[in-house]
Amino acid sequence: MAEVQNSPQSGEMTRRFIEFVLMQAQQIALLLGHLPGPEGKTLEPNLPVARLFIDQLEMIREKTRGNLATDESELLNKVLADMQLAFVEAGNLAPAPAAPEKPEAAPQGAAAEASASPETPDDDGKKKFTKSYG
Repeated sequence: MAEVQNSPQSGEMTRRFIEFVLMQAQQIALLLGHLPGPEGKTLEPNLPVARLFIDQLEMIREKTRGNLATDESELLNKVLADMQLAFVEAGNLAPAPAAPEKPEAAPQGAAAEASASPETPDDDGKKKFTKSYG
């Protein structure tokens, strides 16, 4: 397990890490439409990009597990929980995407086989993984 650094620079690094997490949270809030944009207007939520930022913070949490000070870890966990909740709330308020049109000329036998088959794996034989906050 990695050791926590106790040098004079560790205080500066803690400050920078906290600033980084807060800047990421600010970007997510902006993308979710919770903060005004550059011209003072509230922007339309951009859920895919907000999700990318949230996923990046989750990756930072996993990669730094055991190497953060208590206050850093608590802040990161709180910011992640708050942003995930805000993402779910923004997703519930966003209009539902239009349903794709169903093909009309599909034979009944082929449709029954397609619905009964399990998920199709990728080209490399692995199933795709999707993440949902809601």
